[in-house]
Amino acid sequence: MGDFDTFAALLVQPVYMVTAPGPPPAGCLVGFAGQCSVDPVRFVVWIPKADRAHDAALAADALGVHLLPYGHGPAAQFDGPGGDGTDRFAGVEWYHGPYGVPVLAQAPAWFVGRVLDCVDWGDHTGLLLAPVAVEAPSAGAAVLSHRDVYEAGAGRPAEARGSVGGRP
Repeated sequence: MGDFDTFAALLVQPVYMVTAPGPPPAGCLVGFAGQCSVDPVRFVVWIPKADRAHDAALAADALGVHLLPYGHGPAAQFDGPGGDGTDRFAGVEWYHGPYGVPVLAQAPAWFVGRVLDCVDWGDHTGLLLAPVAVEAPSAGAAVLSHRDVYEAGAGRPAEARGSVGGRP
């Protein structure tokens, strides 16, 4: 879909770190997410089925959704399918938030949302969230975007890296 790839390359939208309680705690970098209702407030995140955090997200009552500071922060270690046994939270400062959800200390803004529904949408599962706790003290903070992460090759299958067409 070459024409859509060109359209998608123009988008500048944030990427999110989504976390789920454990044991062990789970998390992944998410490129597909957004507010989908104003009243009541709802937000949807699409978790890649290939990511090892997928099953933890589906089993969770609530998820954490974090904006990351510009400069990547822990983005690289939460990207990709994982499964190699490495601890994605190693070296990342975090604490238990509402519902036991891991909250990343360096996130300029985050919320915890109760999972209301989930839907299978191709290679991702969409989870509908109702925010229950929000921390957003840095309204003007520069946050990590798709362009920052994906131009570096993160979040795309190895065979698609280096091309816009492989964007998630």
